[in-house]
Amino acid sequence: MDLKRKIATGIATGAILANALAPMAFAGTEITINGNGADSNNDVIVELENETEINQNNTANFTNNIDGDSNTGDNDANKNTGGDVEITTGDADVSATVNNSANQNWAEVDCCVNKDLEVKISGNGYNSDNTVNVKADDDDNKVEINQNNSAYFDNNIKYLDAKTGNNDANKNTGGNVEIDTGDASVTVAVSNWANANSARVGNNDGGGALSLWILDNGADSDNDITVELENEVKVDQDNKADFYNKVDADANTGDNDANKNTGGDVEITTGDATVDVTVDNMANFNWADINCGCLLDDLTVKVDGNGYNSDNTVNVELESDQKVDQDNDADFDNNVKKLDAETGNNDADKNTGEGGDPSIDTGDADVTVDVSNSANTNGVGGDGPDWDFPEWDFGGLSISLSFDIGDLLDALGL
Repeated sequence: MDLKRKIATGIATGAILANALAPMAFAGTEITINGNGADSNNDVIVELENETEINQNNTANFTNNIDGDSNTGDNDANKNTGGDVEITTGDADVSATVNNSANQNWAEVDCCVNKDLEVKISGNGYNSDNTVNVKADDDDNKVEINQNNSAYFDNNIKYLDAKTGNNDANKNTGGNVEIDTGDASVTVAVSNWANANSARVGNNDGGGALSLWILDNGADSDNDITVELENEVKVDQDNKADFYNKVDADANTGDNDANKNTGGDVEITTGDATVDVTVDNMANFNWADINCGCLLDDLTVKVDGNGYNSDNTVNVELESDQKVDQDNDADFDNNVKKLDAETGNNDADKNTGEGGDPSIDTGDADVTVDVSNSANTNGVGGDGPDWDFPEWDFGGLSISLSFDIGDLLDALGL
């Protein structure tokens, strides 16, 4: 009997996309107070208000219970008289694969309110009062991204038993007695991947140009330009992962008995017993890139050609506050025990005959355990994350998984 059990939890992914959310900007905006008469009072007040808030929260709870048995052994050929006695078993294979993937967040947001802005006060008459106020403070212009993930994986893989042994050929009379078992193999692969946050604020295309002009206004005019541009960007990325992996496996070709036989040869030949266990845990990856450039590429201020006793004032205040908080908490509990590969414990006792000597020839018994843990990576800036699954090959059982944000979004139709 050939038993293969494959449990693929696959990509149970909570993915929230916030793509190209653009705060209100004034690209190519021109504010002009021009050509007004004597004693005029002209005011322009521009208040830019924008708040972008992105909250991305994922919770994943996976519980995988796997119990499998493959058995070609436990055969009896006892108390036979005359002729040969032979027990030949096939191979017994158990394969268990668990793939858990959960909780990815990605957000891309433009951040600057100021692209190209031109403010001009020009050519106004005697004793005119001209004022332009442009204001976008940190209360009005704010980008806040909160990305939170919580993952709990419980993989309980136990009682995986591949058996070709435990065969009996006892108390037979006449002829040869032979027990020949096949191979017994157990292959377990557990892959856990959880909690990735990726945030890009701005694309570093610069903050544009700011031009402020007070030109050719009349005598005794009062001309004021006040510009306050304040920008706040805050990124919070938090991950919590709790993985519990329990693996218990047994491959057995031994425990064969050929006792108290009379006549002929007595031979026990076992196949190989192999147990391969791979556990790979990856959790908690944060990456953030803030390329706002909101403090302008070009700033031009010109006060020129204004009349006698004019009062001209230009106030420019630029502030930027950028903050990234990245926190990770990982708890991995890998309980890999009771892995047993057995080709021994064979008996060929109390046999009587004129043939050859009783023979016991066992195959190899191999146990291979590979545990890999990777957790808690924070990155700011650079070209962005590249998070890939490993690739395994277990003699016919092959796993190759990869994670790419673009592919994920395509698969989700976003």
